[in-house]
Amino acid sequence: MSDTAPSAAPSPLDAFAERYVKLVLAVGQHDDSYVDAYYGPPAWAEEAKASRLSLEELASRAAALERELQALPAPSDAFVALRHRYLVHQTGSVSAWVRLRRGEKLRFDEESEALYNARAPVHTDAHFEQLQAELDRLLPGPGPLMERIERFRREFIIRKEKLDIVFRTAIDEARRRTLAHIPLPEGEGFSLEFVTNKTWGGYNWYQGNAKSLIQINTDLPIFISRAIDLAAHEGYPGHHVYNVLLEQHLLRERGWVEFSVYALYSPQSFIAEGSANYGIDVAFPDAPKYLREVLFPLAGLDPQRADLYVKVEELSKKLAYAENEATRGYLDGRLTREQARDWLARYRLMSPERAERFIANADAIRSYVINYNLGRDMVAAFIERQGGTDAAPERRWQLFRELLSSPRLPGDLR
Repeated sequence: MSDTAPSAAPSPLDAFAERYVKLVLAVGQHDDSYVDAYYGPPAWAEEAKASRLSLEELASRAAALERELQALPAPSDAFVALRHRYLVHQTGSVSAWVRLRRGEKLRFDEESEALYNARAPVHTDAHFEQLQAELDRLLPGPGPLMERIERFRREFIIRKEKLDIVFRTAIDEARRRTLAHIPLPEGEGFSLEFVTNKTWGGYNWYQGNAKSLIQINTDLPIFISRAIDLAAHEGYPGHHVYNVLLEQHLLRERGWVEFSVYALYSPQSFIAEGSANYGIDVAFPDAPKYLREVLFPLAGLDPQRADLYVKVEELSKKLAYAENEATRGYLDGRLTREQARDWLARYRLMSPERAERFIANADAIRSYVINYNLGRDMVAAFIERQGGTDAAPERRWQLFRELLSSPRLPGDLR
């Protein structure tokens, strides 16, 4: 692949797309985490660094670009119309992020709507208590349920000397399964690193030209199911594949320069995180069997315990919306930091250490948390409504590939 997009038939949107890319790069000068990836013209990045526009100027430029995009007539071509809406909503999220950086206060739901074009449902305490009752029946015994789950999970920690072989095996299998359904360009691939002192569990740093750096944080013990989760989420068919397909089909083939930059706090992340989480189910519909027959023996764990472990993890994942409620309460000022941490321990069944790490991350990513759970559920519903179900795996892969190769955003999933 070349480092620049090929010439393509000019579009009225091209000039707006260039302004959008330069706007995102300029905002990135005020927040190191904002530009998650960039592989466009180096001169544009240098220009953003040299000029370092003020937040006031960026607010003005973002608002003007959004107005001008909204005023354009809707393209007659359905796929180009998706591009138009993508630019409108992505620019709107840039505008919202700049307003937040300038000190504007938004409640959790208002912020998620402004940044991610989505608003998470509210779940009551009773919803989580019902799920916990099911877990309580699976793991009876003395002591609080959170402590029983923590004791149970300790049986399934991957020893540090086994991490590399277990993760590489899972990633290789995820890649093999993905390539059977999604063609990827020759030479695509990733580097894998184990790191410490991070607030996240795993991260994909997409570097352009179909290459990624995948990092796994080993600060806390890593449970065996995370090997499948991270292999699919960060790699195949998750973040790595999503970025490769956008670069290949939209940037390189169509010359749509807006796909040379990834603004992290934007609607694109809703699709990225949601599809990456749903991609776990797409790639590993047989996860219990694969864990029991391959990863458990490889990690030196007892395969006879695999089925119960999977049932506990599947139920625990349904508690994920508790993370939204804790973050909503914390950011809206209804919960102190300590209360939010205790709420996570009570309803998400997190250990105090994991809950503290989660709240530390919430300070940084704020309403981004909805992208993981609501994003996953909306992507799943979008694909399953069109026939991509467990009973039709080929159709599911087809729809998943089409989603990853398109400029669709949350509003297009409804």
